[in-house]
Amino acid sequence: MPPPAITSLPYQCSVLLRRLAASRSLDSSTFLRVLRCLHARLLTSGLLHAPSHPHLTLRLIHLYTLSHELPAAALLFRSSPCPVAATSLVAAHAAAGRLPAAVSFFDAVPPSRRDTVLHNAVISAYARASHAAPAIAVFRSLLASGSLRPDDYSFTALLSAAAHLHNLSVRHCAQLHCSVLKAGAGCALSVCNALIALYMKCDAPEATRHARKVLDEMPAKDELTWTTMVVGFVRRGDVGAARSVFEEVDGKFDVVWNAMISGYVQSGMVTEAFELFRRMVLARVSLDEFTFTSVLSACANARLFVLGKSVHGQIIRLQPNFVPGAALPVNNALVTLYSKGGNIAVAKRVFDSMKSKDVVSWNTILSGYVDSSCLDKAVEVFNEMPYKNELSWMVMVSGYVHGGRSEDALKLFNYMRAEDVKPCDYTYAGAIAACGELGALKHGKQLHGHLVQLGFMGSNSAGNALITMYAKCGAVKEAHLVFLVMPNVDSVSWNAMISALGQHGHGREALDLFDHMVAEGIYPDRISYLTVLTACNHAGLVDEGFHYFESMKRDFGIIPGEDHYARLIDLLGRAGRIGEARDLLKTMPFEPTSSIWEAILSGCRTNGDIELGAYAADQLFKMTPQHDGTYILLSNTYSAAGRWVDAARVRKLMRDRGVKKEPGCSWIEVGNKVHVFVVGDTKHPEAREVYHFLEMVGAKMRKLGYLPDTKVVLHDMMPHEKEHILFAHSERLAVGFGLLKLPPGATVTVLKNLRICADCHAAIMFMSKAVGREIVVRDVRRFHHFKDGECSCGNYW
Repeated sequence: MPPPAITSLPYQCSVLLRRLAASRSLDSSTFLRVLRCLHARLLTSGLLHAPSHPHLTLRLIHLYTLSHELPAAALLFRSSPCPVAATSLVAAHAAAGRLPAAVSFFDAVPPSRRDTVLHNAVISAYARASHAAPAIAVFRSLLASGSLRPDDYSFTALLSAAAHLHNLSVRHCAQLHCSVLKAGAGCALSVCNALIALYMKCDAPEATRHARKVLDEMPAKDELTWTTMVVGFVRRGDVGAARSVFEEVDGKFDVVWNAMISGYVQSGMVTEAFELFRRMVLARVSLDEFTFTSVLSACANARLFVLGKSVHGQIIRLQPNFVPGAALPVNNALVTLYSKGGNIAVAKRVFDSMKSKDVVSWNTILSGYVDSSCLDKAVEVFNEMPYKNELSWMVMVSGYVHGGRSEDALKLFNYMRAEDVKPCDYTYAGAIAACGELGALKHGKQLHGHLVQLGFMGSNSAGNALITMYAKCGAVKEAHLVFLVMPNVDSVSWNAMISALGQHGHGREALDLFDHMVAEGIYPDRISYLTVLTACNHAGLVDEGFHYFESMKRDFGIIPGEDHYARLIDLLGRAGRIGEARDLLKTMPFEPTSSIWEAILSGCRTNGDIELGAYAADQLFKMTPQHDGTYILLSNTYSAAGRWVDAARVRKLMRDRGVKKEPGCSWIEVGNKVHVFVVGDTKHPEAREVYHFLEMVGAKMRKLGYLPDTKVVLHDMMPHEKEHILFAHSERLAVGFGLLKLPPGATVTVLKNLRICADCHAAIMFMSKAVGREIVVRDVRRFHHFKDGECSCGNYW
């Protein structure tokens, strides 16, 4: 017969608890069910909290922490508090992010019963939560106890917490280092690693020297040692020093290789990252998810898509045995790679094949569709997303704006707020950009007010969007005010303000602001020069345009692109110097693109050069056969020369090819509503009233000298028919509606999707004088500010 001690109930329960702790095959629900059965058995047998068997309660508490059933573990502890149980509960609650609860278990144990291990647990809890001061206070209480001494784990936890000190200095690090040495813990591997991490976290230049000294004096080193040094130097931007440390590594520590590759990728040193990756493969160092994620990210960022595809092939060949969840970042990087490479179909196949997806996965494929201009597909993905974060909403709002669907952008933004999702400053920037595209000044001002209330005015993205929005809504003074009060302006801010001045006809001021930017030490980029050339174009500053065009490469090493040449050619054409524009074509270092031929054709229309215009149109028919502007410009060129047969031939060609002319329309915001007008509009509910008002104003305009310019109607018809068409142009109807409905003295701001015609330009100048109001018209090219019978463009547009 076996001894009674072996067959006793406490022994049986102890064995069962140990077996349950060692079990790896049970799922979480089964584990918890078995644990509760054992708990009930101990409770009914009177063994729970029995003084003779305290280990049973302690093991039960530990198992509840493993099952994440923390309330049950806490309840057991409250009935029998002890330092061992408190240690388990402190660690479990800290890991769950419940710091106050973790600290409460430490406080529940009388100071006289606390041991070093419990102190270590709570110091580690504070370190995990980045709370340095309370961690140091607990360490001091450990020293002050008299009976306890800190061990290696105490110092490791303390140093990890101290790394989160505000204004961490070398003096702080040195004091803690001295404490380590005095306690005899200076040779412990974990303590030395924590010391290196502490020094590398300090921003003082001499801190790296102290870290290096600790490294050199260490009797043994592991992969964490080397990784901490490499990552520390990368964080400081000293990739060369990181590489020097890396070359000292003795052993195939894949973590160190990954850290060095990641450092190169973060620093934009793609060539070095690939060189190290090849070395890693040749050295047969283990490749894991961190390796592939870094290399694929480098391929995507450097637009080395063929190389990225080969890395994908290597992943398929190796079939790495990723732990569950490890494949997720690799797949996300693959989706990014193919999306950026313009192969959205492959990106979607990778996405669909993923066994698990997180919000990053969904945002990545969403951004891929937006960047690929597949807006309808992006909407489908957005609606299917099981969870969305701020980035999801921001990408979709911006996608709508860039896709020409600004109304949908504002609707989504308003729906986002109605769903109680807090927009970030980037999302606000997207909504503000939508207001600019729509000319919705009132709505834009409301969003400006929200930015001020939320404290986002320090955001450059929001500030830059405000500058552009105010400029596009005709409020250039407000745009300038935003620019002046921005706490930090970057090159985008300067470019936006220069562009705003240029669009509104303030060419000289735009050039002065550009020169001021350069004097401030801010280097212009290619966009800066594009805005300057556009400003010269709007103001007819040909010589200045040539000066800045030549200064791009001479002064800043910026190679002019096709868009810069297109602006300069357009400037020459509009100034009547089409011959020089033709000569400039021959000197370009590349073949003319569609935008350059469009500028040539536009110049030929202005100067009546039919032969060159027809040749330019032929080139455009080959490049962009479905673009309606080419047919219209060429037809108008023929019509202006009286070649009606040729004009009719071009219009027939347009019909035969199924090319639709974009209908002209103009819109104006009145009473928080946008009113849209088309040529000859009769559907607007107040159209009759508008026509009657324009007839009355027209009589005053004729007395001031206005005569309809029927030459701009490029159709073969009678003069009185041409006058009727001019009278019903959409911009004139929108202006008339604004004069009728806006308060007396208010500026009338109208937006038009096409270029304003010459007769409407002259008519609105006379109209501004006849009614004594300022009228602003934004067409597809620029702004026109009409006041007292004059226009800000000086009749040059």
